[in-house]
Amino acid sequence: MAIRINLDVVMARRKKGLTELAGEIDLTLANLSILKNNKAKAVRFSTLDALCRALDCQPGDILEYVSEEESDYER
Repeated sequence: MAIRINLDVVMARRKKGLTELAGEIDLTLANLSILKNNKAKAVRFSTLDALCRALDCQPGDILEYVSEEESDYER
């Protein structure tokens, strides 16, 4: 997939743990872990909004487009 989720990077910069963030945005730990580990197939705008609010960031800090060639190369 050409979209990379950099949630782990943003969380580390903000010094927020998975459990703390999940509680703040009212998302299950399992679903947040799927996002954090770049395994999600989709993200709701309401979830992205809650993440940006809790982490004081922009959607572009969390989501990144990478070309298919770059994405294939990293596998």
